[in-house]
Formats: sequence, C-alpha cells, structure tokens
Amino acid sequence: MKLNLTIQPRFRIGLFPLVLATLAGIAFVIALWRYTFGIGAISNLSNAYPWGFWVSFDLFTGIAISSGAFILASIVYIFELEEFRPLLRPTLLTGLLGYVMEGIALLVELGQPQRIWYFLRYQNFTSFLLFIGLYVMIYIAVLAVEFSPAVFERLKWDKAASLVKGWMKPVVIFGAVISTLHQASLGSLLLIQPAKLHPLWWTPWIPPLFFISAIAIGLAMTIFESSLSSRYFQRGLETHLLEKLARAIPYVLGLYFVMKFAQLALEGKLGLLFTSGGMSVLFWAEILLGAVLPSILFSIKKIRQSASGLLTGAVVTLLGMILNRFNVSWFAVQHPDPLFYMPTFMSNVHYFPTLPEVAVSVGIFSAGILAFGLAAKYLPVFEDENP
Repeated sequence: MKLNLTIQPRFRIGLFPLVLATLAGIAFVIALWRYTFGIGAISNLSNAYPWGFWVSFDLFTGIAISSGAFILASIVYIFELEEFRPLLRPTLLTGLLGYVMEGIALLVELGQPQRIWYFLRYQNFTSFLLFIGLYVMIYIAVLAVEFSPAVFERLKWDKAASLVKGWMKPVVIFGAVISTLHQASLGSLLLIQPAKLHPLWWTPWIPPLFFISAIAIGLAMTIFESSLSSRYFQRGLETHLLEKLARAIPYVLGLYFVMKFAQLALEGKLGLLFTSGGMSVLFWAEILLGAVLPSILFSIKKIRQSASGLLTGAVVTLLGMILNRFNVSWFAVQHPDPLFYMPTFMSNVHYFPTLPEVAVSVGIFSAGILAFGLAAKYLPVFEDENP
C-alpha cells in the first residue's frame, strides 16, 4: 500500500517585515500603557514643555514628507505631464499613509485624546490649529479618492474606477489647494510665538518658507521612496524621470535660500548668524545640509543620472529639511528655566524624549512602511511601468 504524503506550504515572512511588525507591536503596547496611566507615564512632556519629539517628528516632519503627493498629482493631472504617471501611485500611497500616521500619532500625543473631535464642535476661527485639523481631515479624504482607482482595479470595479478617473482633475486641483494651505498653515502656527522661537527662525515669512521647503522635501521624498522600493521589490528604477525631478530641486532650494537670507537682511538679523552660539551652529547645519549641498549635488548631471547619486542627494535634502522642522518646533524654541524662571533657548537641556516616546513614533512609522509593502504587493501600485 502506497501512502501519498502532501507537505503543506508553510507561511513565511521575511526578516524586514517581521522587524517592522515587531516595532509596530511594541508601539501599540506602549500606547495602551499611555491610555491606561496617562501621557506622563511614558513621556517627559509637561506644561512647560508641551511640544517635544512627537510634534517635531510626527507632525512637522510627517506632513512635510507627505507633500510629494500633491506635487506629483499636480504634475500629472494639472500640467498633464503623463510621462511622470509611473511615479504617481507610489507617491500618492506614501502621502496617504503619511497623513494617516500623523492622525494616529496625534491620538497618542494629545493630553486628552478623547477630545480630539472637540475642534469640530467648539471651533476657534482665530486659531491655526483649527485649520490644520480641518486640512488634515479633508486632505486624507482627497488622497483616498486619488488613490481609490488602484483599489477599484484590484476589485475589478471598472465602472467605479472610470468614474473617479473622469473627475480626477478637479479633485487634484482641490487637493493641491488644500495641501498648499496646510503646508503654509504649519508655518503660520509658529507666528504666535515671536518671543519663544529664536529670531533666526521666527519671521512673518514662515508660511511661504514652509511651503517652498515642502516642495523640495516632496521631490526628494519621491526620489527616496522610488529608490528604496525599486531595490526592495526588485523592480526597475525610473531614473530618467527622477533625474528630471532632481533637476528642479536646486531651483526650489535656491529660491528658499534667497528668501531666507533676504528675510534675515531686511529684518536686521544677519549679525545673529555667527553670534548665537549653538543656535548659529544649528542654523548653518540646516542651511548647508538642506539647501547648499543638495543644490550642488543635483546640479551635477552625472549624479542626477546615477541611482546611488539620486538616493544620496535625496537623503541629504531630507536630513537638512527635517533638521529645519526640528529646529522651529523644538531645538530653537525658548522655554522658561524651571529653576530660575528665566527664558532659555537650550530647551534640550530640560527636555529629552524618553525611549517610549521614540518607540511610539518609530512603531507608527514602521507600520506605515509595512502598510506600503502590503499595498504594493496586493494592489496595482506600480502601474504603467517601462520594462
């Protein structure tokens, strides 16, 4: 008698997704602990230091790196540059996940998370926080609509996909307006603290500076995401398209550089560039890393046409601009000294994030990467690829 033994295939998960899932699980456990015992149980935040690592990383950085979505959507649908369509869906997915992650992070960061809906009921039209909250909600809905054809195509809902595509241009125009207002409103939020934010960063020009820098961040993030996804998913890299995006970055950063120093000159602050101690160091690090060096790198054709050069330039741009977001929301913010009640710009001396604070943000970010990978595996995210 013969026995037919059938070996059932085992479910296997790669090391990288397993690490991401573990980090996300740790963040979930810490969040449960926070909801049970309060925000003070896991963080060093206080009434004197209500803004810390979470606001800098989750809010100011997370929104900035999601700006590539409205840029690519505008390029394809408004300016009708169809050659960039292969980059569109991955960038839209990155933006959508970025905004969703920001919303999740806010639920952990808010002192009273159960009141997150209060801004809808008790509206304060003199506060930019109201408009930031509204822009987040509206733009998440817009991004969901812009990405929905990928879901409809996977479900074979051809009529629904065609209907959304037919209305895509007005949706994209509306989304571009909302995203522009949102990026600028984050800078406008800082206008309320002229006595707290260091003079090297506080200026009435903050909203346009935030918007222009967000364009550079969005272009760099598109290059960064495309470079990493091509390596991980073993797919072709659209170098010819990324080279054109990289070519635009020096012009954007050049405008940012000129505006920044023109603002300092007009406001009589040029003397602070070398006399502000640690603040001067942070300022020059931000300018050199986020504006000067990327402009030089992306001005070299050989670097723009190299996969490693594109990735290097994108990483440098992101690091410099992320430092800017940390500077304006944390490092350069003045706080009262808890011992002498004197103002000091050395806020990092009195506040330092706890390990659970960092773990929450890392876990949420890991969950976003994991969600991107799952979407890329089961949805037609990389459409219209060249061979």
